[in-house]
Formats: sequence, structure tokens, C-alpha cells
Amino acid sequence: MINSIIDSISLAISNELNTENQYKIYTENVEQGLVEPCFFVFCVNPTERLFRNNKFYREHQYCVQYFPKGPEKNSETNDMSENLFDLLELIDVAGDLYRGTNMNAEIVDGVLNVFVNYNTFVYKVEAEQEPMTELDVNTSAEE
Repeated sequence: MINSIIDSISLAISNELNTENQYKIYTENVEQGLVEPCFFVFCVNPTERLFRNNKFYREHQYCVQYFPKGPEKNSETNDMSENLFDLLELIDVAGDLYRGTNMNAEIVDGVLNVFVNYNTFVYKVEAEQEPMTELDVNTSAEE
């Protein structure tokens, strides 16, 4: 699920903001050769808790980092944060729409960090167990 959402976020950015292939979109760490402007997309803090019976509530917080290149980096990151808020509100994940919640942005050392949650309910289906058909009981009393 996490990788599917990361792929969907990356695809949404690529389709809406990267029409001229001016941005590289990374989903894994880059040791060397980072090309700006670019995006990093990753899951920050996934959690799961039991809701009821075999129904679980999963909270997934994602971070989209934007590394600007232009000379007016503050203006560039401000514009990009507005674009990302609009873009991340609804994403398509395998044909289902997911709504982004708790969106916020911060700029740290010239890098834009946009946080968004995509929370879901999941059901865990237990494997069917074959009922016991026969039971042998041996009872004897020893003196």
C-alpha cells in the first residue's frame, strides 16, 4: 500500500507539474548526482491500530520535498507549496481516489517539505481453518 501511494504521488506530480520533464522525481535516497530542481517522495510515519475485530485503521504520513534551483528560491518554493496542496488533495491509487488530509508545509534550509496524510481502513482476512472432524478421547483411571 505504501509503495502504491508513493507511486501515485509521483505520477500525479509528473502528470501535472512535470509536463516538460524539468523535474527529477526520486523515491529512494540519492548519494551523489542530485539534480535540482527535483522532488523526493517518501513515507514518514506509518501507523496501524485495531479498530474493531479484523478491521484496522492505518495512518500514513508522506513527505514531498522540493529542491528549488532558480535564483528566487523563496518565491519558487511558495508557488510550489500551493501547487502541491492542490495536487495532493486527491490522488488516484489503483483506480481508487484517496483524499489527502492534515496538509502542511515548511521550508527548511531552502528545501520545501509538504506533509500529507492518506489514511485508510484495512481488513485482515484470516485463513480459513478446517474444522476438526474427529476426536479420539482415551480416558482411564489409574490406581
